[in-house]
Amino acid sequence: MESVVVTTQKLAVENRIDRKVYSVTTDVQASFGSVGDVLSAIPSVDVDPDGKVSLRGDSNVLILIDGKPSTQLSGSAAGDNLQSIPANDIERIEVLTTPPAQFKADGAAGVINIITKRKRPAGVAGSLQGSLGSGGRSVVGADAGYGSGRLNASVTAGFRHDYRQRMVDSNVHAPNTPSTQVLDNSSTINERVRRQVPTVGVKAEYALDDRQSVSGSVNWSKRGGLRTYTELNQTSTPSGVLTSSARRISAGHDPETDYDEKLGYSRKLARPGEEIELSLHRSSSHQREHYDYTNDSFIPPAPGYYNNLSFLEDHATTELGLDYSLPFAKTRTLKLGYAFEQDDFRYGNTVNNVDPLTGIQTVDPNASHDFKFRQQINAAYASYQATVGNWNWLAGLRAELTHTDAQQLTNNVSSSGSYFRIYPSVHVDRILTDETTLSFGASRRVTRPDPSNLDPYVDPEYTPNLRAGNVNLQPEYTQSYEVGYGFEGRGLSYQLTGYYRRNRDSVTDVTEYLGNGLSLTTKTNLPQNNSAGLEFTTNGHIVSKLAYSLSGNLFYSQIDATALGVPGLKSTTGVNSKLKLDYRPTPADSVQLVVTRTDKRLTPQGYISAINIVNVGYKHQVKADLTGILTLSDAFNGQRYERFESTPTFTGDYVRAVRGRVVYVGLIYSFGSTRKDKQANFEYDQSS
Repeated sequence: MESVVVTTQKLAVENRIDRKVYSVTTDVQASFGSVGDVLSAIPSVDVDPDGKVSLRGDSNVLILIDGKPSTQLSGSAAGDNLQSIPANDIERIEVLTTPPAQFKADGAAGVINIITKRKRPAGVAGSLQGSLGSGGRSVVGADAGYGSGRLNASVTAGFRHDYRQRMVDSNVHAPNTPSTQVLDNSSTINERVRRQVPTVGVKAEYALDDRQSVSGSVNWSKRGGLRTYTELNQTSTPSGVLTSSARRISAGHDPETDYDEKLGYSRKLARPGEEIELSLHRSSSHQREHYDYTNDSFIPPAPGYYNNLSFLEDHATTELGLDYSLPFAKTRTLKLGYAFEQDDFRYGNTVNNVDPLTGIQTVDPNASHDFKFRQQINAAYASYQATVGNWNWLAGLRAELTHTDAQQLTNNVSSSGSYFRIYPSVHVDRILTDETTLSFGASRRVTRPDPSNLDPYVDPEYTPNLRAGNVNLQPEYTQSYEVGYGFEGRGLSYQLTGYYRRNRDSVTDVTEYLGNGLSLTTKTNLPQNNSAGLEFTTNGHIVSKLAYSLSGNLFYSQIDATALGVPGLKSTTGVNSKLKLDYRPTPADSVQLVVTRTDKRLTPQGYISAINIVNVGYKHQVKADLTGILTLSDAFNGQRYERFESTPTFTGDYVRAVRGRVVYVGLIYSFGSTRKDKQANFEYDQSS
């Protein structure tokens, strides 16, 4: 009897009861791109030009790496880091819009869990990669792994040289004072940033015996380089006559060093599937930046002057976790856990005025400050998952006690607070047929204010567009509901999900015009901000060699900003969409096209315009162990964030754009058993 082999392509997404899992190992952009490049291709996820991530249009997202928070992806430099962290070690992305109880309750919009590669093939295997990109960019990297019966270990190293050009154009139409005529105030900034990003990571897992194992990992990275910009600020009358003109030239460096260490221990207990896990995790980031400024005034004429800014930001997260799993049967499992987390944050800067003749520096006390913040969270959770007939359900409760301490060291002002909340979640799946499923999910979430947003210090770096925090910010609470219908079979998958989110005290930006061309943007709580929508995803083949993934989010959002001085309810509708095409004309060649659109979004004082991005990639298998890759990111320079504002006292238009068009050409050489994994551009299931 002859053996018949049936080959079908695996679907790129796996639907589980509480999450969607996206495989990214076949994504061409992941070869030389950043974490931001990979996330931007995931349905429901959007990444703006500053690297800020949103989920279903909500930027309050908790981003985890292997289930743990990273200081790299929080704080003021989170966006820059997201666009700098290499993506070649990512295996899959988990998206949880109504996360279960074992995840910390942060992130009103949900959780994005980035899973890195862990299991390595038996023996020694690895790869070498190198590429050159436009604008002097380059990426080199190497990884090696060893797998045996008890030991699984790997080491990775890389160096990324990146270049970014940002442009800011701000226009405010307002009177300098209530009694003067209306003036046009404009500010333009042309910024260039060159960064070097070395990374090193080591992971190991060792089975002590058939019931016990220990694991550990250490990751180190550094980001920094020359950052320069020229800023021109002008004020003119409606007829175009200049009333003021000034220029600021800046040059400096923005180094950041990041560490991440993990230890784990797991033990199987008496019952089959009964297990206890202990984990210890620490993540820390340290920024030390310095900029020198040259300031000139042309209208009215005035002598130039010099000053500088030294900036520091330290953030450390320490976690201890204990998880216990007890299966009562093959279809019923109880999970219990305890977690402790401590976040330490320090932010400060010093501004010096420099005498141009002597070089003597004098501290400006009005522009220097020091701020500390500590947050401690004690959490306990319980969840129960069961299958009864065609019904699958997962229910859980998470209780968190939070204590905060904030101290403005400059003025010796301190504050503290504590609050206790319970966060329930429930997920239900009903199998209708072998190919169709009906699902329901609900959860309560919290978004705690970012510590930097609690600091009331006015940041003057991008004058006249000043920014400041708000010490009175409250946590945001969100109740989420969703109902879904899914089909999966015969190489095709599609899912429709209706959702509703009710937010209380969401954090938003509010801009105030101060006069004389200056504006101040601060954070405040928005009393009501509700959203609803219909999300769809579908994956399949147009023809045998052309696969597609299409997703979209038809959304409705409503804002009630009456308490902020904006009368009446505001609402909008729109469609966020993504299209990914994978074309494989020959076994050795594959082409990918990704098109994303983020539609217009409301703000309390106006709206943010749509963003469109197009990425293209080509992969060619030169030999069994050698792959050539060509990528084009943001083909039409679509990374453009534009915010329109209109209030009774002023109107404004703020544009922040990134020249995002980047071309990379590179090679990947694989050795050992890894070569087999590198040959195919797609994953395949085989049955005989």
